[in-house]
Amino acid sequence: MESTIEWIWPAWLCWIIPMIGAVLTPVLAKIHPKVRDYGAVLFSFVAAVMAVSLIPFVFEPKLIQSQVEWVTVPGAPILGQLKAGIIVDPLSIIMANIVAVISFLIMVYSLGYMHGDPSLTRYWFFMNLFIGSMLLLVMSDNIVQMLFGWEGVGLCSYALIGFWYKDSKDDWLKCWVGEKNEAYPPSHCGLKAFITTRVGDVAFLIGVFIILAFAGTLNFVELQNGAILKVPVWALIPAAILLFGGPIGKSAQLPLMEWLPDAMAGPTTVSALIHAATMVKAGVYLVGRVFPIFYIATWHSGAPNDLIQFFYFIGWIGAITAFVAATQAMVSTEVKKVLAYSTVSQLGYMMLALGIAGSTAEFIVGYAGGVFHLMSHAIFKAALFLTAGAVIHACESRFMTHMGGIKQNMPITFWSMTLTACSLMGVPLVFSGFWSKDMVLEAPLLAGEMWIYLLGAITVALTCFYTVRMLGIIFFGEKSAHLKELEGVRHHVHEAPAVMWVPYAALAGATVVFGVGGYFVKNWFEETFHEYLGGLVGPAIGHSAIATEASHWISADQAVWITIATSLVMLALGAWPAYRMYVKRTADPVKTVQGSSLLSSTWRFLSNRWYLNRFYYSFFVYPTVNFSRWALRNIETGGIDRFNYVMARAASGAANRFRRTHTGILNYNMVAMILGLTVLLILLSRAAMGG
Repeated sequence: MESTIEWIWPAWLCWIIPMIGAVLTPVLAKIHPKVRDYGAVLFSFVAAVMAVSLIPFVFEPKLIQSQVEWVTVPGAPILGQLKAGIIVDPLSIIMANIVAVISFLIMVYSLGYMHGDPSLTRYWFFMNLFIGSMLLLVMSDNIVQMLFGWEGVGLCSYALIGFWYKDSKDDWLKCWVGEKNEAYPPSHCGLKAFITTRVGDVAFLIGVFIILAFAGTLNFVELQNGAILKVPVWALIPAAILLFGGPIGKSAQLPLMEWLPDAMAGPTTVSALIHAATMVKAGVYLVGRVFPIFYIATWHSGAPNDLIQFFYFIGWIGAITAFVAATQAMVSTEVKKVLAYSTVSQLGYMMLALGIAGSTAEFIVGYAGGVFHLMSHAIFKAALFLTAGAVIHACESRFMTHMGGIKQNMPITFWSMTLTACSLMGVPLVFSGFWSKDMVLEAPLLAGEMWIYLLGAITVALTCFYTVRMLGIIFFGEKSAHLKELEGVRHHVHEAPAVMWVPYAALAGATVVFGVGGYFVKNWFEETFHEYLGGLVGPAIGHSAIATEASHWISADQAVWITIATSLVMLALGAWPAYRMYVKRTADPVKTVQGSSLLSSTWRFLSNRWYLNRFYYSFFVYPTVNFSRWALRNIETGGIDRFNYVMARAASGAANRFRRTHTGILNYNMVAMILGLTVLLILLSRAAMGG
């Protein structure tokens, strides 16, 4: 792998410009609201242009750094000289374009979706700040600088999830999430996301400090060029697992996944940008960024050491998360929550692919598949959320049971959602999701990890079921009582305005374009990352007999055809029953479930989110709240406040008694003066006698 240091100005400007846009938003608002709105979109457009201008570099796979002096601490044992820098390589270029281009389309969509909101200045500020922070995270060449973007996107996520922070019950159908005892308002959901991701970040920081203590650097290039080998294996294994805590939190993997479905309390534009296409990919991106670092440490002796368990850990976490989240999506009644669970599940696929890639000498299929699916998913899931936003906007409800039969009313939205849903399901040949998902499944099959492969395959069937179910409930059948009631007051469901449907139609078209050319795109990903990473990690693998035996139990061609056959079978197993129940309506899902005690119990279990959310509230949230109330009552109010009141009364009493000596009567004042002078003379005479 060739590494050079150059000044690549678009890589700097792509994240600086939207940050400037965020700062200028209040100024533009003073001029005119339209200047503010179109100015905010313009800044995101310029960021997208800067990112797109980096694409030519991806066709010459090499690593380019651009650095400037940042902080210098003379005599410091570590990080004595810290440079701010960006890294331009295939991974950062692909991710930057995903972030910037999709962000621009969503900002355009926001002109229609958020029109008339009284807090648009705050909205545009945090949206542009998020874009800048996310691009800073992607382009940074060291972990210290990356953390500014990492925490920046966390802050924006918190602020935008709770954007409608008044928590009005009048907004129940608009921005609350959940039902019954698991219904939460926006401010609660924002805080939940912030705290949950911070748990992962604490583990992440501990892992980073361990690596820094031994390696002496946090620069990605220096670590992958050999600095990571300074860390002994006994320290590197826990450091790697702890570092993975950050991606687990950010990308909503088990056990820190329950915040993402509740993040749907934010505007749909926020859900599409932050919690589907970009920020939740930050954890996957970080795993991809540190992949060569830990891969070298794992294979540098020519045979895998104990660190390979780290990659198995990632793979299994991803596989289990994908399955669990898919089962939760099967029963959700909220359209955005179905898509949120789907996002968690697809993120699990990406982690699965990257984890399996690190556990085998032939890592290209897993690594390239994980990155390809990251790109593919960002496109079709952003479109799915935007179409869902249009449907919610038209039907005035987040519940799918309040929709139904609107296919004729919203044809553009219907076809856009259907095309992107086909990509999510992995319908063969003409959708990008088919090619990227199959690459993900090929990785465990090639590595001989059959249990992970089977779990991933079953998840494909579940994905097809909940996707067809979502389409059927929203667009087919009769209109719901809710819609009939709206029509009774002359509110008719209609197509979204062009400023909204053009962005998601463009994304739907993109997923078809990448699907039609999927064979060539797939090969390009494999060839690009083989050329880029092969020279770096190849010497680490060497000619290990273990690696050779472990990675050739099945040929690549056999793996491709087995995966395609498996995908087709799972597509049929998942989509057909959902089609019968929710599209053709030849079977009643309610009667089907209620007619079987096993199905009924399973449905109840899944509806309660595997009781994971309830577990966290029972063991962490409620005990903390109860302790806080006890501490307030017994320590704050009963102890500290009471002590303060006692001291205040004592001081007040002393002041009152002393004030009585100041009567203002001349005789009393003269007596006090004489007594004072007498005491002073006595003290002076004693001092003179002593001298």
